[in-house]
Order: sequence, then C-alpha cells, then structure tokens
Amino acid sequence: MKVYLIGVGMGNPETMTVGALEAIKACPVLVGARRLLEPWTESHDCVPLIAGADIAEYIGKVQEGPVGVLLSGDTGFYSGAKRLWTLLLDHEVITIPGISSMSYLSAKLHVDWQDVKIVSAHGRSHNVVGEIQRNERTFALTGGNTKAQDICRELTHRGLGNVKVSVGERLSYSDERVVTGTAAELAEQEFEDLSVLLAENPDPVVRPWNGSGLPDDAFLRGDVPMTKEEVRTLALSKLRLNEDSVVWDVGAGTGSVSIECALSCPAGRVFAVEKKEAALALLAENKARFHASNLTIVGGTAPEALEELPAPDRVFLGGTSGELSEILDVIFRKNPAARVVCTAVTLETVAEAARLFAGLEGADMVQVSATRTRQAGRYHLMDAQNPVWIFSGEGRV
Repeated sequence: MKVYLIGVGMGNPETMTVGALEAIKACPVLVGARRLLEPWTESHDCVPLIAGADIAEYIGKVQEGPVGVLLSGDTGFYSGAKRLWTLLLDHEVITIPGISSMSYLSAKLHVDWQDVKIVSAHGRSHNVVGEIQRNERTFALTGGNTKAQDICRELTHRGLGNVKVSVGERLSYSDERVVTGTAAELAEQEFEDLSVLLAENPDPVVRPWNGSGLPDDAFLRGDVPMTKEEVRTLALSKLRLNEDSVVWDVGAGTGSVSIECALSCPAGRVFAVEKKEAALALLAENKARFHASNLTIVGGTAPEALEELPAPDRVFLGGTSGELSEILDVIFRKNPAARVVCTAVTLETVAEAARLFAGLEGADMVQVSATRTRQAGRYHLMDAQNPVWIFSGEGRV
C-alpha cells in the first residue's frame, strides 16, 4: 500500500509545500499528532497517533490507501520518519520534506544557519548548555524535562547570562511568539513546552591548538605551585578526558591542570578546588585569561569542599594535604567508576598513593623525570626537574 510521510512544517497549512498539500488531498486517511490533524478533521478521516510502532500497526490494518502520516517540521530533522522508514518496509513509502523549525526561526530572525550546532533536548537527555558553552551558535529543540527557560537559567548559573538567546514558540500560528534577549533576561520568563531556541555565544570555550601541553609561561603563576608542562601533559593523557567530562582538580594551585581540562572538555564542567587565597586569585586570573567559562573555582579544603560538588567522571589530585584516603572515599562514594590521577613528589605521599591506588581497577604507577635546558651566556646547561610519580586508576576493585 502507498504511504506518504509528509513533513508539514510548523503545522499551519501556510507553511506546507505544494507537494505536501497535494499528498494530503490524495489521502482519505491521515495519521499524526492531534495538533497536526486539526486543520483536516472535517475533510479527512483523522487518526491521532504519535508512536512509530502504533502508526505502523494501524497502517498494517488499513484495507485501502493511500495513508498520509503527518510529521512536524522536516522529515529529516529529528523526525518520526526515521523510525517509520524501518517499520514500513512492506509498503510503498513516499517521503515529502517540509520546513524545519530551525529554518523557520532563522528566517524570522534574518540569520543564516549553515554553521549552527544542532541539538535536541525534546524527549531526550542532552547537554544543551555544554554545547552552547563551546559553540558560537547553537540551535536546540526543547520540551519535556528541558524547557527553554531551564536552559537560560543554567546558562546564567554558569556565568553565561550574557549569551544572546532567541526563543520561538507556537511558530507559524496566529499566536506565534519570538523573543530575543540575554540568557539572564529570558531565565525569568516561561515558554511553551515545545519551543525552539537559538543561542549565540560570543566567547565559546576553545583550545588554542589541538592537544594538551600549554607552555608554562602561558599561565600567571606568582609564588603558587604549578604542575609543570611535561608532567601535566602526561597526567592529562592518563585522565582520558571526554569532551563532556565532569572533572575535579583538587589542590588546583595556579589552575594549569584545571585550564587544560576545561579546554579539553568544552561541553563539560571543571571544578578547581583550592584552599590558599593567593592561589584562588591566580585561578580566577587564569580562568579569565583562557576564557574558560566551564571552570568553576571552589574555595575550601578537601575532602569537605567536595561534598557539594556534582559527581565527577575524572579527578586530578595535585595536592591532598595528607587527606588522600579520605578524598578517595568521597570520590568513589559519588561515582564508583570515576577515573583518578594523582601526582606525588614526596616519599611519604608516594608510599600512601602506591598503597591506595593498588586497590583501583587498572592501577598504573609511573615515575617521570624531565631535564630542561638553561642558557648561560653562549652555552646551554641542563637543569634536572624534581622526579614526579603519577598514579592512575578507576573504581575500586
């Protein structure tokens, strides 16, 4: 039997293509969401169904066709057509594209969309704020547990309240509303469940080049301890960061590791925990220096300062002040599968770390020694750096 999968744009017949209108006219039976069927209830036999399996089951029982399935927006843009193509293999399926909500909103705003990052938080879990954090322009479908105002509130909470946001609701209908403002301004408003959003971030999180290992002189340091470039590069490799990881840097010092993690996890979050006031000031300066909006500075002493933080995926321990065992307890209580990397320079810390990390899955212990050149007149001398132990592992055995 012939089945038409018809992209009907926003739902208003005025946004449909001529091909879509002709297909609807040719189908005595129309299936789809109630909102999409409303203009056709008097002229067609309308069957309100949404789930792909339900639609396919109904079509399988129809004796005569063709049947038209109305799908919002475009059939190739987060559409139910994807599922129906696999469920209707026994039928002659004709797909008619429509105008997507992204195309429609962009036209309303007089902007192009070819370089926009596209995400959907409608009926699914997605790190929309993380995508806005790392992209200059992001388009999002919203709804369900993640509404447009929720995204704006989280942006504001992360210090991104200045991001320009445009929200469209009830697009194409007589009560259509398109609102533009900062995330902080729109966080105070309420929007329809099925709204779309275009965010423009003038200062996204980006790494100056691909790969870790920023030079030491890229950071403001003062007299605060810092994990040196060579050790930092290896430690970051051991962390095995993902673009959306939640990272703790405990004993962050100047924030060299925190900054590297923030740049490596542009859609994630990094929490730099530090107890010294001088280091906290430098952390703030280095955060601003690298535009690391996904970095949150936490003043306090571990393990107490860790209790209110979200569960980590990755943890770097640069300084534990003799509380390594207690800190590991907090980490694995919050996430039993967290991956942890710890550096040590004193024999006492090495001994304790060796004992504790031996109980982790995939425990790895490496000693690193680096020697740098130093110019003396027209000669170059070799300066040996302190040897550093790097311990890594994930989850307790």
